[in-house]
Amino acid sequence: MSLRLGIDVGSTTTKAVLLDANGAMLQSEVVATGPDGRAMARHLRDELLAAAGAAGAESGSLRVVATGYGRARVDFADRAVTEITCHARGVRFQHPDAAMVVDVGGQDSKVIRLDAAGRVEDFGMNDRCAAGTGSFLDVIARRFGLDVSELAALHALRPAPFEISSTCVVFAETEVVSLLAQGHPVNDVLAGVQRAVARRVVTLIKHVGLATPVYFSGGVAKNESVRREIEALLEVPFAAARHPQLSGALGAALLAGEGGASGGDAGAARWS
Repeated sequence: MSLRLGIDVGSTTTKAVLLDANGAMLQSEVVATGPDGRAMARHLRDELLAAAGAAGAESGSLRVVATGYGRARVDFADRAVTEITCHARGVRFQHPDAAMVVDVGGQDSKVIRLDAAGRVEDFGMNDRCAAGTGSFLDVIARRFGLDVSELAALHALRPAPFEISSTCVVFAETEVVSLLAQGHPVNDVLAGVQRAVARRVVTLIKHVGLATPVYFSGGVAKNESVRREIEALLEVPFAAARHPQLSGALGAALLAGEGGASGGDAGAARWS
């Protein structure tokens, strides 16, 4: 059995996707990265192969591509590929009409514009400031004893987002505490935090140059409140990819195939 494994080692979570030679998904998993990304990558490899009935796959029958923040630590990978390439490939596989991919993860945010063939045409990245990333939301959620999923569902409460002027996570946290101390409604203030994240992402999109259709990838794509804020600011449809957290690992698995295109359309139905 010829298998393709993509492993995306992020700062917060590690994702893995196992495909057969035709591009059909056999197994996938998302787990917390923890303190040792190398050990977690090995654990996921063994777990997915066992679940697929291919434990101890013979050398040569398994090809592995690593991506993500900790890709260099995946010492059993055949090669490492940047998140830019892998998210572009993974989202384009799920959505053949994609012209732009917005990936917001734990430590950075990326905007990737694609050409007509799905190749990376241009991109921009914010990796020097946590504002505009998932870690900003995590910091605020923890500060107030909330689960980040509670922030994601905040739109259902119809808050009136309060403007957060600070663009630094440390200062923004202080500003949030101050606003709450002044008696402003907590939901309005927290909604303002998510709008601030959305604005940083939209600024990056405009810097690269908006192309449509645009799809949301990465862990923050599961935050419906942030997605709606970005969509409102862009004034165009902004849909989450079908499997946003797995997009990078999926792209890596596809690239593990010969020429990076093995079974491109054959497995697409399994990802619908």
